[in-house]
Amino acid sequence: YNRGLLQEVLKKKIRLIDYEALKDTQGNRLVAFGRYAGIVGAYNGLWVYGNRYKNYSLRRAFECFDINDLKLELRKVKLPPIKIVLTGAGRVAKGAMETLDTAGIRKVNAAEFLSTDFNEAVYVQLSSGEYHLRKDGGHFNREEFHKNPELYNSNFSKFMMVSDLLIAGAFWNPKAPVLFTTEDMMNSSFKTKIVADITCDISGSIPTTKKPSTIADPLYDYDPETDSTHPPLSNKNFITVMAVDNLPCELPMSASEEFGRDLIDKILKPLLISDNEEVIERATIAKDGKLTKHFSYLTDYANEK
Repeated sequence: YNRGLLQEVLKKKIRLIDYEALKDTQGNRLVAFGRYAGIVGAYNGLWVYGNRYKNYSLRRAFECFDINDLKLELRKVKLPPIKIVLTGAGRVAKGAMETLDTAGIRKVNAAEFLSTDFNEAVYVQLSSGEYHLRKDGGHFNREEFHKNPELYNSNFSKFMMVSDLLIAGAFWNPKAPVLFTTEDMMNSSFKTKIVADITCDISGSIPTTKKPSTIADPLYDYDPETDSTHPPLSNKNFITVMAVDNLPCELPMSASEEFGRDLIDKILKPLLISDNEEVIERATIAKDGKLTKHFSYLTDYANEK
C-alpha cells in the first residue's frame, strides 16, 4: 500500500516530507515521540510487575489524564529490592529514566548493579559500550560500533542473571549481536521474568519479543523451553513480555502537545521562512512529481507496478 501511495504523491506532484527525517546538521532528530515511548514503556514495565507479583496496582497509562496524572499514579509503586536494567541513551531511555526516577527508584552504576545486594529497588542505565566487547579484544569505539557492529560480541547476559525487569530502549542494528539468546534463558541462573520491550524489534535483539502487542492486549508470556508464546501471567516460569509498538498513544494529549510544540519551535521557520540548514530539504521525499536526491534510492520501488 505504501507503493501505491507514493505513486499517487508523485503523480499529483504533492510535496511529501518525512517527519522522522527532520534532523539537524549533526543528524539528531528535531521532532519525535521517543520521550513518551520511554515514559509509557517504563510505566508499563512497573505496571506489569505489580500485576505479576501483586505488590501494588496501577491504572493503565491510557487511563491517566495526562503526564502529570501518570506521575501521580507512580506514587503507588511499592517495590521490593529488585534490580531493573534499562538499555539506551537517547530520547527513549531518558523518558524511561524519567518514569523510574519519579517512582523513587535509585540509579546505580553497572559495577554496583552486578556485584551488590541492595535493600531497595535500583536500576542501571546501560549504553552500548557497557555490554559490547570487540571480537579482537580491543577497546570499544562508539563510532566504529555504529558503523560496523558486526565487529563486536554482546556480554549483556550477565545483567540478566541478576535483574528482575528489563526495559529495552536502545536502537538495534540487525548487524549487531543480540542482547541474549534462548540458550541464555535456559540457564538456571537467568533471573529476568519481565521484559518491557519499547523497541519492539520482532525476532531482533531480544528473543522474547516474538510479536507486537497492543494497547488493548499489552502482554503475553514467553516460554524459552518451547520458544513459544502463551496468554499473559499464565505460568510463573514463563517470561512476561510487554511489546506495545505505539506507546505514545497511551498518553495522546501530552505526547501530541510536546510534538506540536517541537514542530512550532523547530520546524515552522525552516518550512515557511528560511531553510538555511536544509532541514526541510533533507527530509523531503518527493517534490514537483519527482523523488529528491536524498530519496532517489526509492526510484525502482516507485516505478514498480
